[in-house]
Amino acid sequence: MSGVRAFALPDLGEGLTESELVAWRVSVGDRIELNQIVADVETAKAVVELPSPFAGVITALHAEPGQTVEVGAPLFSCETGDGGPAGGPGDDEADASGGAGAEADAQAEPKREPTLVGYGAAADRGPRRRRRVPPPGGAAPAAAGGEASAATPATALTSPAPGPSRRGDRPRSTPPVRRLARELGVDLDAVEGTGERGLITRDDVERAANAVRPSAAAPAAPRPAAGERPAETRIPIRGVRKHTAAAMVRSAFTAPHVTEFLTVDVTATMELLRGLREDRAFAGHRITPLAVVAKAVCLAAARTPEVNARWDEEAQEIVQFAGVNLGIAAATDRGLVVPVIPGAERMTLVELADAIGALAETARAGRTSPAELSGGTMSITNIGVFGIDAGTPILNPGEAAILATGQVRRLPWEHRGEIALREVMTLSLSFDHRLVDGEQGSRFLGDVGRLLREPGFALTM
Repeated sequence: MSGVRAFALPDLGEGLTESELVAWRVSVGDRIELNQIVADVETAKAVVELPSPFAGVITALHAEPGQTVEVGAPLFSCETGDGGPAGGPGDDEADASGGAGAEADAQAEPKREPTLVGYGAAADRGPRRRRRVPPPGGAAPAAAGGEASAATPATALTSPAPGPSRRGDRPRSTPPVRRLARELGVDLDAVEGTGERGLITRDDVERAANAVRPSAAAPAAPRPAAGERPAETRIPIRGVRKHTAAAMVRSAFTAPHVTEFLTVDVTATMELLRGLREDRAFAGHRITPLAVVAKAVCLAAARTPEVNARWDEEAQEIVQFAGVNLGIAAATDRGLVVPVIPGAERMTLVELADAIGALAETARAGRTSPAELSGGTMSITNIGVFGIDAGTPILNPGEAAILATGQVRRLPWEHRGEIALREVMTLSLSFDHRLVDGEQGSRFLGDVGRLLREPGFALTM
């Protein structure tokens, strides 16, 4: 028996409550397979490819590219052909033959359905609804064979009216209606729904828009002439930009920042890098000054563990980490992201260089996963690529230190009692003064500087 099932946006992890639909990979009428990528969605941290948890034929797309969809709202509907997910029975799929086993199946431990990768969290998100079993010899309900719990991400459509809202503080409406309300400037909190069980319909929104519309149309604002820039441009705050803004405000007004600067002669480091590039043993590896800085940071953090720590406000404890999960800030078209290299302290210089290159490539393609953006213990930001010498970087929330590296410049510099042209870089270290004292921050920054000035010093650490 066939059934149309709606796939709702799942929780993509990290406590994210909404995502923006970037692009559809399918159209209405397309036949899809289990785990086929159907859409790209952008969370506050990354662009994620969304697979389908079942196979079938697409019957409806409930959102448009650029639309923000809340977790639990339907994304698309699919004719599965059997009333349940392809590849296995659904959580609440009724037994088409009825019988005494149906109620037992409904109370059984819920199975897991395919979500983003393999099998994710149990599909049941709330109290389970007891399955209604047709009485012996009686007619089965109209939805038998296709009924499913309204709490599952993939839901059988047994009624044209949507179920209760997941968020009690939001008026009950569908995504297309909410989008129409935004376009017309209608506040849904002030609209009384006339649909079933108080559902706000398109007609309700249009009536509300007509009620507040002035009788005489206001004169239209003059359009800018061809080639002339408008007086202002408004850009929606969403996705990575929204997340970054919230994180920076939280960090700036929570952690008391201190920034120290150190200008270092890095001629020896640059000569080392030039030698490595000419060595065939390192062909295929792009070893950059940033990789050397990353290695120096890991070595210096072992001597000053206070910079590789976090402040636990709730427990009133300072948590020091044994390993360095090193964040590398990357500027992308979508905004600033900080992917993390876990266990960076265990890596060689070449391994760090390869890891940084892979992270940068993935970030520029917008394919960094939420997991790769989490768990950092300290970070590096390379502002030198923009021709900048120094700055006052803001800490990633939960981290105690961030190091900014400036541009390598050839400057007149004192060297062995004489003035010579040397390659010079400025380091800017910001740290959380709650758990890092000035002496500790200075020692750490001095160690990084010494390693860049004399790379051979690494053999003593």
